[in-house]
Amino acid sequence: MTDIAHPSSPDRRLAWTGYAAFGWAVAYGGFGLATALTGTAIFYRAAHPLPVGLNWAAVTAAALVAVTTLAVARPRGPRLPRRVVLAALIGLCALVGVAAFGLLMDAITFVFGQTVDSWTGAANRALAGLGVVLLAATALSYRSSTSGVCPRCGAVHTSSTVWNRPEPTPAPRRVRASAYVGAAAFLPYAVMKTTWALGGTFAGITGEEMVATHERNGASELWLTLDRWGIDPTALLAALGVFLLLGLVRPWGQVFPRWTLVLRGRRVPRWLPLTPALIGAATLAPYGVAGVVYATLGTAGVITVSRGDFSTVGDALLVTWFGLGAFAAYGLALALAAWSYWRRTRPTCVG
Repeated sequence: MTDIAHPSSPDRRLAWTGYAAFGWAVAYGGFGLATALTGTAIFYRAAHPLPVGLNWAAVTAAALVAVTTLAVARPRGPRLPRRVVLAALIGLCALVGVAAFGLLMDAITFVFGQTVDSWTGAANRALAGLGVVLLAATALSYRSSTSGVCPRCGAVHTSSTVWNRPEPTPAPRRVRASAYVGAAAFLPYAVMKTTWALGGTFAGITGEEMVATHERNGASELWLTLDRWGIDPTALLAALGVFLLLGLVRPWGQVFPRWTLVLRGRRVPRWLPLTPALIGAATLAPYGVAGVVYATLGTAGVITVSRGDFSTVGDALLVTWFGLGAFAAYGLALALAAWSYWRRTRPTCVG
């Protein structure tokens, strides 16, 4: 175990996170107000802007966050019930999280294309993502400060001078099993995408036709170069995602393994795997689950499914099942693995 100096008191931590979230609310509210007054859309569905009137929803949410977090950081007058404040913070966190949806897709598009569908929309999602982090930190700090528990380990104790990081342990068996299922769900998707990248045919679409579709959709030169090398960028990202998922449930995800050379043997900072895991789970899980519902209704004939670039509706549904089915299984497994990792690596205090 590693002994580290104990952090600041719960009250000081609450004040810091509360003021930080308040400052974010002021900035985000100003951003929403400026875009609303200039008629610039900040919410998009795919690449299509939604009505500018929705910008006022961002301004309203920012105002609610500002009032709530300032009241938490500088409590005056009669205190509201603890459960009410916690529910408000969690609800605001979820509300702002809706605005951040798609942040992962922006990051992927930027890495491979050096651009995004809308810089204003991407800025909105990035700001909202930061707000989710600050609101979550404020909620955790408030919970610790008002319940008498330690903000680090969640236990109740009278004094503490150091905190220990627990020894690396694997996730419980059920969490590991879900991780393996989530990883295996990407196999059909990776095979499908690699088949196209190697020039083969799947669901009635040849590799050449898929490259032409990428070019028509404005894919970057990097994306097209990887395609020509027989490497599909999304299949590569799927492999990295599987690596992240397995690292969350195995001990080597808590200590850098030998092949990392200079870093080997050192403890992995908790934020390093948890940050992409939480962003990925918050994006892929709802996106994939919604896609599975859509594919299920389409397969049952309840709704009409567009065939898009495919020859038949059946081909379109097959690709939908392979893609969005993988996102759903992986996203849910990633959320469970991240929760387990957070609990298993949470420091414990001793005094």
